[in-house]
Order: sequence, then C-alpha cells, then structure tokens
Amino acid sequence: MIPVLLITLPIFSGLMAFFMKGQSVKSWALLSSFAVLGISIWSLFSDANLLSYSQAWLPSLGSRFDLTMQDGLSKLMCLLTALSFPLVLISTQQNSSNQSPHFFALMLLTQAGLMGVFLAADALLFYFFWELALIPVYFLCSIWGGEKRIAVTFKFFIYTFVGSILMLVGILSLYYMQDTPSFAWSSLTANASKGIYPNWAFWLFFLAFAIKMPIFPLHTWQPDAYEQSPTPVTMILSGVMVKMGLFAAIRWLLPLFPKATEQFAWVIVCCSVIGMIYASLLAIRQDDIKRLIAYSSIAHIGLMSAVIFSGNASGMGGVMIQMFHHGVNVIGLWIVANAIEQKLGTRSLSEMGGLAQKAPTLSILLVVMSLANVALPLTNAFVGEFLMFNSLFKYNVWLTAVAGISIILAAVYTLNMVQKVIYGEVNSLTEKATDTPFNVNFSLVLIAILIVVMGVYPQPLLDLTKDAVTQLFAQQ
Repeated sequence: MIPVLLITLPIFSGLMAFFMKGQSVKSWALLSSFAVLGISIWSLFSDANLLSYSQAWLPSLGSRFDLTMQDGLSKLMCLLTALSFPLVLISTQQNSSNQSPHFFALMLLTQAGLMGVFLAADALLFYFFWELALIPVYFLCSIWGGEKRIAVTFKFFIYTFVGSILMLVGILSLYYMQDTPSFAWSSLTANASKGIYPNWAFWLFFLAFAIKMPIFPLHTWQPDAYEQSPTPVTMILSGVMVKMGLFAAIRWLLPLFPKATEQFAWVIVCCSVIGMIYASLLAIRQDDIKRLIAYSSIAHIGLMSAVIFSGNASGMGGVMIQMFHHGVNVIGLWIVANAIEQKLGTRSLSEMGGLAQKAPTLSILLVVMSLANVALPLTNAFVGEFLMFNSLFKYNVWLTAVAGISIILAAVYTLNMVQKVIYGEVNSLTEKATDTPFNVNFSLVLIAILIVVMGVYPQPLLDLTKDAVTQLFAQQ
C-alpha cells in the first residue's frame, strides 16, 4: 500500500496542478510534497506487509505491477526523493519559473517517476518509470531553461534516449533468454545464477546506467544541462536523478550479471577514477558557480561508481549512505547558488566578493555546505567517503592513490569558491546585497542540521542499508 501511495499521490497532485491558477498551485505542490515525505517517513517504521504491492499488469507478457521497498536501499532513495522536493520548492519560491502551474505539475510528475524507479520489482515496469521520470524534465528544461536551453535539452535528450533504447533492448533480450519468460526481478535474478545472460547484454544495461550517473566519458551532457536548466530542476537532476543510475547498477546490473561484473569491473573502475580527477580539474577552472558544482558532482559520483564495482561489502554500504548524503549536500549547494543568483543576477565567481559582510547567514551556511562537500570529519559525507576509499584501497592500492588526489582537488575548488563568494572586499555588485529570506534559510538550516547529526551519528543509515548489502552479496 505505501509504495502505491508514494507514486499515485504525486501523479494525482501533478495532474490536478495543470488546472490550477495563481498562488494556490504553489501551496498545493508544497502540501503534496510534504504528504509524500510523511508517507516515506512512515515506511521506515511500517510492517513488511505494507511495503509491497503486486497486481496483474500485462499478464500476456509475464509482467506485473510489482512494487517493493522491503530493503533499506529503496527506503533510503524514496526518503531522499521525498525530502528533496519540499526543500527545492520552499527554497526557490522567488524564482520566475515557479510562477506557472505547468512547472509544478511537471515537477510532481517527475517525483512520481523517480519513486517508481526506486520501487519497481519488474523490469518492464522499471523501464516505464525510468521514462516517466525523464519526460517531464525535457519539458521543464526546454521551456524554463536558459538561453541555450534548446540545444542543451536536445543533447540531453539524445544521450538519455540512446541509453533508454539500449536498456529496453537489454530487458527484452533477457526476457526471451529465459525458459519461462518473465520480467520479474526475482525470476531474472534466479536465471542469472544459471549463467545464461551473455556479456553483451551487460554492456547494454551498463551504458544506459552510466549515461544517467554519468561517468567518464559519458558525462558531457551534464554540465551543460545543469547550467541551462532552471535551478529547481538542476537541484532534482543533481540531487536525485543521477542516483537512478547508481541505484540501477546496484539493484539490477550486479545481481543480473555477476560474472560480467567481475570480468569488466577494472574497466569501469578505471573510467570512474579518471572521471574523478578530470572533473575535479575542470571544477578548479570554472568561473560559473553552477558549472563548478556540476563538475564537483561528477567527481563524487565517480567515486561511488568505482566502489560499486570494487566488490566490497563495507564499501557498498558506504555507497548507499553516500547516495543519500550527496543528494542532501548538493541540493544545499544549489540552494546557495540559486540565492546568490537571485540576489546578484550573476553566477560568475569573479564578480562576487564580500558577501560575509552583507549576507552573514548565507555565508555561514555556505561554509557548512562546503565543508560537507569536502567530507570533513563530523560532517555526514565523511563516513561514507571513508568506507568507500577503504573499499577501493582493498581493490587496488594504486587506483586509490590516484583517486585520493581528488580529495585535495575538492578542497581546492570548494574553498576557492568560498573565498571568492564571501571573503574579500565588497564591490559595486555586492554592496546592495542583503541576507537571504526566511524560506531559503529554513531549507539551508534543515540541511545543516542533517549534515551535523548524520556526521556525528551515522549508525541509523548504516543499519537501514545493512539488509540490502547482505542480500546483494548473498546473491553473488
């Protein structure tokens, strides 16, 4: 029942939002997002019989409407999705894009698609929700994006469309390779143990998921998309949607192709580590704050991708909690970037300076978000990053040494951003700046509390994901 509510509520709310006018649609969307958040929190304490739903969907094809959140990974990703949307909607109330009912309607439909991706236990249903999450984003970017939105959205569409086609071909291939064709996750993984799935099918799935993460060299759509998308959409893309690829690799790729994963892991780990260094170096060179955060996100995702394929249980636990923490932290950075752009009318770091004197609250919160971005001890990102680097060290010492350079580079570009934004002398652009409004501060303070609390006491999330890690390695 709970999985159905997590999907149907934002779908219903999104469809209703199309027909609303004025300020009421903002309140409606916010109310819906809080209701979804409440249901997601409820799922953490619910009985197992409320966490699954199965109903006939396409019986002639052996496909069912199967939804489940029996393990901690699905619960955690649903919680991240449910938490992200209220934070985004509250913190971006002043944005011009947030004046259209259609904007809120498409955002809510995106939330429904994301929930479906994290809940689907049927491959065809998983593909359906994968597309449902992406389609509204195309319209959000192409209608409310920046000056280059059409070209950038087209590039985003081509990348993701190719990935989706590859995944669909892979799903159909596995379907017909079975003695009793079925799209059910349980049936597909049971047949995987027989070794009937070829290596080329592994690459069909992997490429689809790698594009969505994205990892080097399939990352080129991301910085442009983040820069040109309206900031609320960028927050969802960076905070939640990239987790679709990581989640899919853990939930589908590893259980379906254990031998191919072991055989080709070194290629993926090497590409991921290269991407970490490459993206970090590019982040140092950025003057646009949105592009800097975009490249920073690529570097963090690269580490998670490398550890997923390193084959270590403790590292996998680190990846799962880091998926949540990265989502929270990067949304915090985007909220700061959006607040600065709304106040100053620019995203150029070279045009900023002295905001600590004019916006002290925002400056303090930016420092908190930045410290979490570099995984400082006692911030939420530290535990997950420590577990991931420890796992990578056990996999290959030399790759870990190279990947470790990204820690230094992250400190360079993050602290450089802080220095350029809040320190120095006030200039003609920043002298009229004022501190951020209550809605922005509320969102950032909530994120700051999560950063500190989860940094000091991360055990609840580790306990939540423990069953998912155990199940994954039991299958392998």
